[in-house]
Amino acid sequence: MHSPKPQAAPGIPAVPLTIEGSSVLHQMLRFDWTAWRALEAGERNRITSDAERTLQQLERRREGGSALYSMLGHKGDLMLVHFRNSFDELKSAELQLSALGLWDFVAFDDSYLSVVELGLYDSSVKTYQSLAERGIAAHTPEWDAAIKEVLERQREAMRERLYPQIPDARYLCFYPMDRKRDEQKNFYTLPIEERQRQMHEHGMVGRRYAGEVKQIITGSIGFDDWEWGVDLFGDDPLVFKRLIYEMRFDQVSAVYALFGSFYVGLRVPAARIASVL
Repeated sequence: MHSPKPQAAPGIPAVPLTIEGSSVLHQMLRFDWTAWRALEAGERNRITSDAERTLQQLERRREGGSALYSMLGHKGDLMLVHFRNSFDELKSAELQLSALGLWDFVAFDDSYLSVVELGLYDSSVKTYQSLAERGIAAHTPEWDAAIKEVLERQREAMRERLYPQIPDARYLCFYPMDRKRDEQKNFYTLPIEERQRQMHEHGMVGRRYAGEVKQIITGSIGFDDWEWGVDLFGDDPLVFKRLIYEMRFDQVSAVYALFGSFYVGLRVPAARIASVL
């Protein structure tokens, strides 16, 4: 006999609260080495110098910034990561780069658009339950005002995490992921209290690696083909393997996670772009 599915408390919304920050763009590029080597040395140096100046401007931004990575494996040659305050600023960065002579030698293998997202499962459940106990119905003006106050307080407390600078770590591992929503396993049909429990368990694994890995989660529902993007920054790439492997044993990953392609690159400061060209 199947045990009954856990039911959410009455009056508790299913959707957790989230707060959003930086707009983020990943660009995975393939380089035309044959055409590049056919250029005169002087022309290669001129194009490289122009690219270096522009990339230095982008990576030195006071807010957000950009970073270049030399990718390992066959999935591409270069990866550019941009953190900005808006999609408009991301577009400006794209246009700056596309005006470079270097752009004549690159082709896109992939890209990923998202925004820094912090999921507030714990705050959501506590707030929803408190409002329900007070008899305040969801989505009424009083309910909306209470939710707005919670979100504003969390945004202020989490501002540094919402608008991070790109870490200077030697390695980056980026991958997109989903939560399953098929006929057998659908994460979104679980009561919010159960999703909260599973996500808390998941987060506790990540906290144990806090001194070794900087993790930035971005939300991409409505922006790209997957639901989230995950950036892991670290000086030892083996930590990525250990962290992701351990996380796959917690329930939310073992039962409900789907993963896209993994991209791994080595940081290339703009001043050293000639070393990879």
